[in-house]
Amino acid sequence: MLRNREFRHFTVLFLFMAAVFSALGFAISRAAGFLCLISAAAFGMAFIIFTKARYQSIARLSGQIDLVLHKEDRLDLDELDEGELSILHSEITKMMLRIREQNDALKKEKIHLADSLADIAHQLRTPLTSANLTLSFLEDEPDADARRAFVRETEDLLLRMDWLITSLLKLSRLDAGVVEFQQEATEVDSLIHTALRPLLIPMELHNIELQIKTPGEIIIRCDPHWMTEALQNIIKNCMENAGDNGKLEIDCTDNALFTQIAIHDSGPGFAKQDIPRLFDRFYRGKSTNTAGYGIGLSLCRMVITQQGGTITAKNHPEGGAVFLIRFPK
Repeated sequence: MLRNREFRHFTVLFLFMAAVFSALGFAISRAAGFLCLISAAAFGMAFIIFTKARYQSIARLSGQIDLVLHKEDRLDLDELDEGELSILHSEITKMMLRIREQNDALKKEKIHLADSLADIAHQLRTPLTSANLTLSFLEDEPDADARRAFVRETEDLLLRMDWLITSLLKLSRLDAGVVEFQQEATEVDSLIHTALRPLLIPMELHNIELQIKTPGEIIIRCDPHWMTEALQNIIKNCMENAGDNGKLEIDCTDNALFTQIAIHDSGPGFAKQDIPRLFDRFYRGKSTNTAGYGIGLSLCRMVITQQGGTITAKNHPEGGAVFLIRFPK
């Protein structure tokens, strides 16, 4: 306790006052002097006991803080009686719990980052290896037609790599929270047709039947650019699953609780074990197109959920897969 400068100053002042009042008491009478001495001693002893108990409580708090700073897993703070020290105890407990939660979150983020980097390296390595192999064939191929085929294959690989890198950059921006979505009142019919525009020719080439049901002027609040991209990725996924001579239905409904966009294809649907992980990043299930990277659906979910919507996927009772996008009112 004597390490505390304020306590030392109080002790000196207390002893000085006790000596002065005891001297005044003895000047009056011996009884008054002894009464002053006994009162000063009793008060001083009570103060020391009380202060020592408070210092012991503070020392316990300090010890626990030191354990947390040294990454101790335990958090064992005894409850204190009401008062300023109890309030301090409560605030320190909250602070340490918050620090623990942040440390756990940072550990998970480090693990996620390491896994993501490993996945990204793996995803980029595959087309790079294919491109290098194609170029080596191109160098030794004398036939002009075969060389042109190798060049087209290399261009396709470079386009896939460009798409992959662009998608990864978008995911990293969404993860970092630097994307500011513009909440605008947008017609669902306009969103759907804008998303469909680049896919109409591939649908026609594969003879895919398209049905769109968007009754009335249904409005949702979203960022038109990002939402169009999300819808386009989902429609493209359904188009690939439907295959040649398949069917694609886009149905929009509106009620008092939410606006729903349902996208249904006539493909084989999802494998049961794939459904819980469809939107996981880099996940490629057994029913997934081998040319995919497992990024598109993850990107769609982030775009939709960060704008207040939800997206789910399941097998349709009539066959095929169905994606349900909902925006609450």
